[in-house]
Amino acid sequence: MDLTDTACYQALISRDTRFDGRFFAGVLSTGIYCRPVCPARKPLADNCRYFASAAEAEAAGFRPCLKCRPELAPGQAWSDSANRLAKRAEEAMRGGDFTGLEQLAAQLGVTDRHLRRTFSEHFGVTPVAYVQTQRLLLAKKLLAETALPVTAVAMAAGFGSVRRMNSLFASRYRLSPSQLRRTPAKQGQNIHCHLSFRPPLDWQALLRFLAGRAIEGVEKVENNRYWRTVSLYYQGKRHQGWLSASCEGNSISVTLSASLQLAVAPVLSRLRHLFDLDASPADVERALGNLVDNPGLRAIGAFDGFEMAVRAILGQQITVAAARTLAGRVAALGERCQEAPAGLSHYFPDAQTISQLAPKTLGELGVLRTRSKAILALAEAVNAGLDLTPAADIDQVTEALQALPGIGPWTASYIAMRALHWPDAWPENDYGLKTATAIDKPKALAEHMATFSPWRAYATQHLWSRL
Repeated sequence: MDLTDTACYQALISRDTRFDGRFFAGVLSTGIYCRPVCPARKPLADNCRYFASAAEAEAAGFRPCLKCRPELAPGQAWSDSANRLAKRAEEAMRGGDFTGLEQLAAQLGVTDRHLRRTFSEHFGVTPVAYVQTQRLLLAKKLLAETALPVTAVAMAAGFGSVRRMNSLFASRYRLSPSQLRRTPAKQGQNIHCHLSFRPPLDWQALLRFLAGRAIEGVEKVENNRYWRTVSLYYQGKRHQGWLSASCEGNSISVTLSASLQLAVAPVLSRLRHLFDLDASPADVERALGNLVDNPGLRAIGAFDGFEMAVRAILGQQITVAAARTLAGRVAALGERCQEAPAGLSHYFPDAQTISQLAPKTLGELGVLRTRSKAILALAEAVNAGLDLTPAADIDQVTEALQALPGIGPWTASYIAMRALHWPDAWPENDYGLKTATAIDKPKALAEHMATFSPWRAYATQHLWSRL
């Protein structure tokens, strides 16, 4: 997209939703920065300065608008990122578990100096400054939308103490956390918040896709909502609970169980990937042209990379329904969820649990021997450090996956498309794509799909929708 000052100002005065999250406008006369969709009266063009991220706007001395709430803006899609490393670093930090620049650089396989330089060139601020802004914005969001006590908000946002959060609020926003509180603080209540996206989004199509692949006991689609159990490791602890999500206007309404209050950051980040909420439909439609019958289709990701990868292995060369049945049997090996709503009964077993299974255990569930070996090998690889998140290096992961027994190009590329949420990945030699395109030869299909690069994950969804 054209992001010159003229284009940005035109998007600002027209409240163009396509630009939401693509830039932020700082207003010199007020010292406040806004989203392009802000409902407030528009400033003069000469009073506006434009920034690629909220962190860059805050580094320039601007405070977030209380009307449009920049913390609600969709994130940058992969299409916004000309630098893979900077985007991977952002993905790693968005989950909230940032312990320092050196550790992040080691995770990404580069030096901290190179990471700092690359990230600063792309986002306009250092990684540390970016993380600090994200923590402040998450705290602001939780204070405005939930009834969490201030202490819980500070911990959930990643601050080491309430004092540290209060100090940053005073210096950055000239406000105290209590001034942002809209609901009385209460302990033990479920958490309700919202995630925005750039419209359109076909929620019904998204739910149909997820419903057809929902793992019994772990996921369900009911009453126009998506439900699932949650078990994740974050900040040195295991957090377990459940969530539900529905679409309301241009945002997703999310409910988290009270037990997840200290893991809000990674849960919301995972939901953004599952629902592909940072997508830019305008870019996709412009690139794919006549292939797009429904601009609201998304490249659906995954909530848990390992869970999705196991599901992909189970789905090799069988129907979606049969794979769903097998996945439900595997899920029953996981820990029971005691306080979840009806229809949710288990947490999907993690890699450590799966790796400790005897090979015959999966066989007794109806899983073929070759797939049992593949699942156990995958679990061992994840335990050894294989990263199945959007922060991973796409080339390294696909190579590592195909080195495992029983994982070929289709499975590795499907995992890349869903778990790693790579927009240019597509399930190679997929039967559904062959049917939708009427191209039977693998080489010819690959050449046809290459015309949709770098949006082949989206092309896959649109072709599947024609079946």
